[in-house]
Amino acid sequence: MTPQQELDLCKAGIAAWQNAFNNGDARGCAEQYSTTCTMLARPIGEFTSPEDIETFWRGIIEQGFCDVIYTDVVWEKHPETGYLLSANWTMNKAFGKIHGEHWVVGQDGKARLHSDDFEILGER
Repeated sequence: MTPQQELDLCKAGIAAWQNAFNNGDARGCAEQYSTTCTMLARPIGEFTSPEDIETFWRGIIEQGFCDVIYTDVVWEKHPETGYLLSANWTMNKAFGKIHGEHWVVGQDGKARLHSDDFEILGER
């Protein structure tokens, strides 16, 4: 696989996550994470199991959060494997920063989050 093909798969992964979130699909959000992913949602906490990650997103969605948009997106090749995404994000009721989403393409050809570190900076 070429670096561009790998990056395209990572971009497809984040598009799938955003689509799931914006459609109120917590399970779809969680499916974009590897089974060994660590998600750090500052200042709320750290989540390490697929079930906990799905529960987190379900709670956010049930509170009426939606319409997430990423801006100032930067993709960088990870030194070992995959790509790192950093960006700012906004949604209908909050805004924040993505410090690092590490996307890795699995053997099934699908990119998933290996780690996720984002911060909620405020409400709108």
